[in-house]
Amino acid sequence: MWGPIRMGRGYGGVAYFYDVPMRRLLPLAAVCLALAACGDGIDEGVNHGRSDRGTIDGVPLHTADATTDPSGPTDTLPAPDGSAFRWVDNGDGTEQGSLTVPLDQAQPDGAQITLAVARHKATNPATRIGTLLVNPGGPGFGGTSLAYSAVDIYGQSLVDRFDIVAWDPRGTGKSEPAVDCIDDYDPYFALDSSPDNAQERQQLIQAGKDFGAACEAKNPGLLQYVSTEQSARDMDSIRAALGEDTISYFGFSYGSELGATWATLFPDTVRAAVLDGAVDPTVDYLHQNIQQAAGFEATFDEFLAQCSASTSCAFHNGGQAAAAFDTLSASIDARPVSVTADRTPVTQGVLMTAVSEAMYDQTSWPILELALADLQAGQGKGVLDLYDEYYSYTAGGWDNSLEAYFAIACLDDPGSTGPDDLYSHEAEFAAAAPRLGRSWMAELTFCSVWPVKSPGSITVTGKGAGPIVVVGTTGDPATPLQSSRNMAHALQDGHLVVVKADQHTGYGVNSCVDDAVDNYLLSPTTPLPAEVDCTA
Repeated sequence: MWGPIRMGRGYGGVAYFYDVPMRRLLPLAAVCLALAACGDGIDEGVNHGRSDRGTIDGVPLHTADATTDPSGPTDTLPAPDGSAFRWVDNGDGTEQGSLTVPLDQAQPDGAQITLAVARHKATNPATRIGTLLVNPGGPGFGGTSLAYSAVDIYGQSLVDRFDIVAWDPRGTGKSEPAVDCIDDYDPYFALDSSPDNAQERQQLIQAGKDFGAACEAKNPGLLQYVSTEQSARDMDSIRAALGEDTISYFGFSYGSELGATWATLFPDTVRAAVLDGAVDPTVDYLHQNIQQAAGFEATFDEFLAQCSASTSCAFHNGGQAAAAFDTLSASIDARPVSVTADRTPVTQGVLMTAVSEAMYDQTSWPILELALADLQAGQGKGVLDLYDEYYSYTAGGWDNSLEAYFAIACLDDPGSTGPDDLYSHEAEFAAAAPRLGRSWMAELTFCSVWPVKSPGSITVTGKGAGPIVVVGTTGDPATPLQSSRNMAHALQDGHLVVVKADQHTGYGVNSCVDDAVDNYLLSPTTPLPAEVDCTA
């Protein structure tokens, strides 16, 4: 799944990062909690351009029926002196700011939107190379936290020599306007995610229609302007506003698709680019989901096998963890387990989401063991907590990352022409992932009835951009190794670094991949082998 964060099946989701000093696997959210400035992007007390949802600076949002032609102009923007940014110094080496860009890039003098941007300035300015633009993945997730937490994520040589710049892509985070559709996810995403009959399937389809209608009603004139291609064009606006002729890029997960799109559109501005945990550009969204379902299934099979082999596993079940899970899943499908009066019970949809959340890295497996054991005993809180983590629920409510995810993903490629077309592939999902595959179709159901027509997407080639490094991980459930391999092959000058690890994305796993990536970013003209083996 990909996701707000780590969701979004079909895309890579958000990356997990290593805390460099401790070498402890941390999701981005954990890094953010440790840093006071993380995720703020722009001071919330300042209205950066939005007067209401329907207008920006008093200009009605453009409501054309089509987005920019994917084969449209790729002329780079002139490089000003950087004064287009409004920077605020945070006093810790980081700055927060904003940049105004056209809503419709084909009409530069029309309605404008505001991108939240953050910068961690090079700590050794005397040896500064330039700008390293970074993105954590998603889609739907704001990225400014990567700049605030740069010292915990990137090698010291990169922190010393690059201004590390991150932004909340259009429609996400603190960028304005941000996609916002609903106040409660449970009625939409706690439904049975693997419908057993026509009635349950129709419930999913109707939920998708209701969700799309709510998004369209609350975001007039915006939804057709949040595609990956349009965000890639914003990247060139950021480059130009910084006054740079060329920039370097480091994108994790879905950020790989964003970076590859940018490199294809604006190859002359690419100094270097790293794509870690790459989305497969050679297949459509539906088949990306099939690939990803298979990846999660393989990881879950390993979890169940390890649990069966170890009596210390809370879900050991006499060495029959797999059979016990199948029994538990069927039981929950028939009789959901209540947790609290004001929240959804644990349904099969909640259970599958919890499993997916825990598969992103092995540090979450003990949590899932306990949650499944508790669910067997009729206690659903642990499973509901994992579901909430997946959808970024806190006591204060839900953030908007899932809404933005659907707006971007469904606009890029809905994966089908409608529900009938989608469900004609049900057997493929079941074959690729017997336990989890059908639940992947729930998300695609929402895209199959999305109210905004997709304009299509460009073919990724990176032609003329020079060498681009792709990182793939042997046990990545979200973007399997073959996905990264296909990205490297699709690029005119792609180079693959293979990392041995059971997690999503590879940077930070060992010194081999770190050195390969860091040295390339420092000196991208140094000849590279077609593939670097970091599996030892």
